[in-house]
Amino acid sequence: MSTMKPGSSIYFIGIAGTAMASVAVALSRAGHSVSGSDTAFYPPMCDYLAEHRIPCHEGFDPENLLRDAPDVIVVGNAISRGNPELEFALNEHMSFVSMPEIVSQKLIGKNRSVVITGTHGKTTTTSLTAWIFEYAGLQPGFLIGGIAENFGAGCRASVNGNDGYFITEGDEYDTAYFDKRSKFLHYRPDIAVINNIEFDHADIFSSLDDIVRSFRQFITLIPSNGVLIVNGHDEIAAKISQEAYCPVERFGFSKNFEWSASDLGVHETGLAFQLAYKGEELGAVRIDQHGNHNVLNAVAAIAAASRAGIPFPVITEGMLSFKRPKRRMEIVGEFDGDITIIDDFAHHPTAIRATLAALRQRYPNRRIIACFEPRSNTSTRSIFQKDLETSFNDADIIIIGKVHRPERYAEDERLDTTALCSTIIESGKNAFASGKGKNNDGYPDDIVQFIHSNIRQNDIIILLSNGSFNGLKKLLTESFLKKRQR
Repeated sequence: MSTMKPGSSIYFIGIAGTAMASVAVALSRAGHSVSGSDTAFYPPMCDYLAEHRIPCHEGFDPENLLRDAPDVIVVGNAISRGNPELEFALNEHMSFVSMPEIVSQKLIGKNRSVVITGTHGKTTTTSLTAWIFEYAGLQPGFLIGGIAENFGAGCRASVNGNDGYFITEGDEYDTAYFDKRSKFLHYRPDIAVINNIEFDHADIFSSLDDIVRSFRQFITLIPSNGVLIVNGHDEIAAKISQEAYCPVERFGFSKNFEWSASDLGVHETGLAFQLAYKGEELGAVRIDQHGNHNVLNAVAAIAAASRAGIPFPVITEGMLSFKRPKRRMEIVGEFDGDITIIDDFAHHPTAIRATLAALRQRYPNRRIIACFEPRSNTSTRSIFQKDLETSFNDADIIIIGKVHRPERYAEDERLDTTALCSTIIESGKNAFASGKGKNNDGYPDDIVQFIHSNIRQNDIIILLSNGSFNGLKKLLTESFLKKRQR
């Protein structure tokens, strides 16, 4: 158990969010009295909160705060002025903090802090790093953007109290309505990883320069006796790493980097490669994942674990039992004629491109039907119109879902899915822009119909979205099950 001083009562406004619920449970297990409120409770987080007996109020009501009388309130970053509980807390001068602040104060504390950042690969790399530390017996605390399969939790306190490690998925998104800094600026890194830096989160960053500025600030937090582990292939990350006041170690596929992966080979369930450190061969590494991006994720995790003193043989042995996070090339099911449905979280053009390349690597002789939902605050805009045109090169058939909440943008600022599909068709591929019926009637059933009109035995269908895709996964699986029963 954690040696943190127990007894504080903590109330979460917006408790049903993935990270908020995970932190709430971790603090409850560490001995604090935890409760909270939200307007919508959906699986898996509602089940997770109920399983750990966290009292939750449905709806925001000042009476909840009067009844629970917390010592401190955690305000989620989805909460804004006008929220009844927030307004009451402000009027009554109640103590409140952001979620990253409570993580810093109550969970990271004086632990050695490992922070994994980057536009892509954070959840996978953080999950893998945490599992390697766990396998090595270090029993770290961690905060991961989802339920980590190896732990059955998204967050927990360090078992060693304030004398262990805490591993954090360092999100560049903003902290709270009252703190527009990136979350990762609260996490005091000793071992820091920057995997890549690209433009994303157009709702809070106006340009790539704004994002780079946040990463530059992050680098200034690393102490001189810490280390910055950086993807040497990412020009921006490598450039700003030169500003660090600590040692910098690059990783990638170049022998000029401190951490160098080579001799990649494909096996039945993933990849194998040789790893060298500063020119010295360490040995073979095997991962049950495909794609060069997952090799980079693995090398970053190995570098972080090595910096914590974990021997290389222990690291590679632990990696064999790592379970990838949900919605990362997750096989939903196998259906008639060996048709495979896969679910993946990819929604940025670079992530889509890398995911489809990994899928092609894994299944070189099968057709790929890629279904993409423009849902994030960046992918729904015209910003990535050109980038998306080439993101689906490894797919054979491309289906583009309707833009999520299109009313937020003027027509010329919105992703044009019809034009996107027209360009893809001109390149010689089959493409379909869905959701074009009157008032979007029949969406996403039109995708199901299109797939059944074009499907062949041995095809792969991959769903690419950071949301629910209007329940497409369930609709598709049910349609194949009904077809089997006929």
